[in-house]
Amino acid sequence: MADSESLRAAIADVAERTGFSGVVRVDRAGATEVCVAHGYADRAHRVPNTVDTRLAMASGSKTLTALVVMALVERGTLALGTTARSLLGADLPLIADDVTVEHLLAHRSGIGDYLDETAGGDITDYVLTVPVHALATTEQFLPELDGHPTVSPAGERFAYCNGGYVVLALLVERASGVDFHELVRTLVCEPAGMVDTGFLRSDELPGSAARGYLAVDGLRTNVLHLPVRGSGDGGAYTTVADVHALWSALMAGRIVGPALVAEMLRPHSDWPEESRRYGLGIHLSAIRDAAWLEGYDAGVSFTSMHQPSTALTWTVVSNWSRGSWPLVTLLDERLGD
Repeated sequence: MADSESLRAAIADVAERTGFSGVVRVDRAGATEVCVAHGYADRAHRVPNTVDTRLAMASGSKTLTALVVMALVERGTLALGTTARSLLGADLPLIADDVTVEHLLAHRSGIGDYLDETAGGDITDYVLTVPVHALATTEQFLPELDGHPTVSPAGERFAYCNGGYVVLALLVERASGVDFHELVRTLVCEPAGMVDTGFLRSDELPGSAARGYLAVDGLRTNVLHLPVRGSGDGGAYTTVADVHALWSALMAGRIVGPALVAEMLRPHSDWPEESRRYGLGIHLSAIRDAAWLEGYDAGVSFTSMHQPSTALTWTVVSNWSRGSWPLVTLLDERLGD
């Protein structure tokens, strides 16, 4: 109990000093030790965040995409060796013929990225080349994905690629004949019991969802920075309870079976620049059994970590661009081993 109280006090101190806005949850050995909310979901109307607020998870959504893919692999609709070209037809002709589903999942496809994170710039830059309202379905991303030359042969090396996960969303739609967002709901959220997770439109957010802010203060939101409705590489909204449910369901084999979970958690690449490894849609520690989801975008910062050996799960999600990182550092220092 003393450790929990000390951790709660440390979280409150960092939140106060850094202007954290969002939610933090820590679970250990089946018990919730900390679950607290700070800041505003809507600053203009001074609506506070609560522990049940739905917040965006940015690239944390990639794990949902990976699980949809693996669920379809389990059903025989796709295989890890299925080539992108076999489903793309004449679309996206610059994607090499030998790029497979597994390459895309592991960020080893070598395809050019429509959102190249190595290009520099600020997270709040306006980077999309088409109006954001034109990006509401996965098929509508085709103009953004097209025209980016291959940067390396398939399988040669790891290179984090946002576009690869939108391509995966296209592939699962075309293989199954079902809308990507519906696949996430039926194949991932429902079996996991994630009742408050989904791809919301940023221009019609419900009262339960937080607006994403570009800075620690001010009223400017990210509504003009991101697709109006996300797809395979980001854009889902969730709650900390749903994220905890995701880890529980994943590790219990309730979304896909244990063999496919093990494949997702198996290191497929070293990522030396970040002192980590990468599986299939999941970040992996280079030195311990920790796995995590991570997202960073204009108005969004998110990390959720799970370590089976210590029965530890924690999540930090913020509705301003850099809000989560001081608390992520705190929890990693206090709870990492």
